[in-house]
Formats: sequence, C-alpha cells, structure tokens
Amino acid sequence: MEHSRLNAYQIMWLFVFFDLPVSSKKERKLATRFRKELIKDGFNMMQWSVYTRHCASRESADVHEKRVRSFVPDKGQITILRITDKQYGGMINIWGAQIQASEETPQQLELF
Repeated sequence: MEHSRLNAYQIMWLFVFFDLPVSSKKERKLATRFRKELIKDGFNMMQWSVYTRHCASRESADVHEKRVRSFVPDKGQITILRITDKQYGGMINIWGAQIQASEETPQQLELF
C-alpha cells in the first residue's frame, strides 16, 4: 500500500463569496437558505458574505464545490475560490489596529 504524506500544497481551503439579492421577502429567504446550506456543509463564516471550509484533499474540495453548486440560488453572484493550506497560512487578518495570525489548520481527518 502506498502512503502519500499530506502537505500544505495538497490540503485545500474553499472560499465562497456571495452577493445575493435581499430586496423581497422571498429573496431574503433564499439568501438565508443558501447560508444555512453552507453551514450544514461545514463552512464557517469569515465575514458576512464570505464563508470558508477546510478540505483534507483536492478530491474533498471537488465534492464540496459540487455540493455548493447544487444549492446556488437563481439570482445573485457566487464565487468559489480554492487555495492551498500553504497559501491560507500566509493570510493576514487585521481587526482594527491589531493584526492576528490566521487560524490553525484543523488537526482532524475527514473520513468519507
């Protein structure tokens, strides 16, 4: 059996950026449903319209990207960005005047 070592270039992060219409009650309901589906699929809110998800491999990222595509509303703009764990580790977060390092990579394995 061949073992492949996980490294920062194989582990992926998915970012979902969205701008959905919320003018009517129906549009607000659809936008809320989209956010709830992201959370149900393991995404965490980074900012109001930016959600992120850690994926242990490119294959896992493919699965979650496909899943997001399945519940995209008819209107609005959705952008999915895939970056490596190495790139994610170089991210700088600034809240006010304080700079904070990005979150640590989850120390868990995904079993599917």
